[in-house]
Amino acid sequence: MQTDCDVLIAGNGLAALTLALSLPESFRIVILCKNRLDDTASRHAQGGIAAAWSGEDDIEKHVADTLEAGAGLCNEAAVRTILSQGKPAIEWLLAQGVAFDQNNNGLHLTREGGHTCRRIAHVADYTGEAVMQSLIVQIRRRPNIRVYERQMALDVQTESGAACGLTVLDCRTQETYNIRARHTVLAGGGLGQIYASTTTPPECTGDAIAMAIRAGCAVENLEFIQFHPTGLARPSENGRTFLISEAVRGEGGILTNQSGERFMPHYDRRAELAPRDIVARAIAAEISKQTQDFVSLDISRQPAEFVRRHFPSIHRHCLSQCGLGHHATRHIPFAPFNTTPAGHPTDPGGRTSLPQLYA
Repeated sequence: MQTDCDVLIAGNGLAALTLALSLPESFRIVILCKNRLDDTASRHAQGGIAAAWSGEDDIEKHVADTLEAGAGLCNEAAVRTILSQGKPAIEWLLAQGVAFDQNNNGLHLTREGGHTCRRIAHVADYTGEAVMQSLIVQIRRRPNIRVYERQMALDVQTESGAACGLTVLDCRTQETYNIRARHTVLAGGGLGQIYASTTTPPECTGDAIAMAIRAGCAVENLEFIQFHPTGLARPSENGRTFLISEAVRGEGGILTNQSGERFMPHYDRRAELAPRDIVARAIAAEISKQTQDFVSLDISRQPAEFVRRHFPSIHRHCLSQCGLGHHATRHIPFAPFNTTPAGHPTDPGGRTSLPQLYA
């Protein structure tokens, strides 16, 4: 096993693999996977990737939507930098083999909460899985990238006030060892597993955040836990609640309470297409006023064939888990479940407050 490299990446999600594939092939790169390479939160993402792509959209509209959804908490310069790379990022993913859904006008775009127009590129309702599969194929083709599975990063190693690698636990043998690196990257995901119900996989236990704190690196926004409005209100699978994409609401799904009443128009002018935090709070408020511990999603205004075609995995899961009958388009039980927006403050180049440590 290689114990020194140019770039050491703790994590194996979309950000980690994108970084590894974007670096020069002359770099010796090591990717540490807490479990398998394909076992990551990114794989479970359903909805898609937002970018100002169509002729009806532009960066300024996307920036305005993002700043409004951020409720004054966004760094506008960072927002503009990130969103300006949206279209190039999708073009790069297309070049990596990601087969985004198409229509007669090119990319098929859907809409999600907080967006004033259609700008979500997707692969049916399993975008994360499709993206990760394509990137894993590319990772396997790169001789300069080594992937170490079932290797858990424990601590950031420092020398002369800078990061110089990681202490690693071999989850198979329970032995620890060090890997030295010129540049160390923390891309370990969030801390969703501190909650009993979460849409994140079991591996999301906040390791990267804890390592950064122990190494003296700044962290921020730990008080912010984002609650995704629509997680299936059924027993979780392997510690992860099944997520229902916001795109279901973007395609006409409405939320109803125990009495069968649509309630989102009472909370926000955008109704079901309000940003996640507003929808999640509205659902929590409705649940507090009723005996059921969930609300329902109704997309029966769309033909059953439309639902099967656009949301195949969601449709199959609801049929098998919820006993909703043949169409699985109405009375789907939901409650809010959490994800994590907290982490390490960085500059536009991903540099943290600790030299040679990136996130």
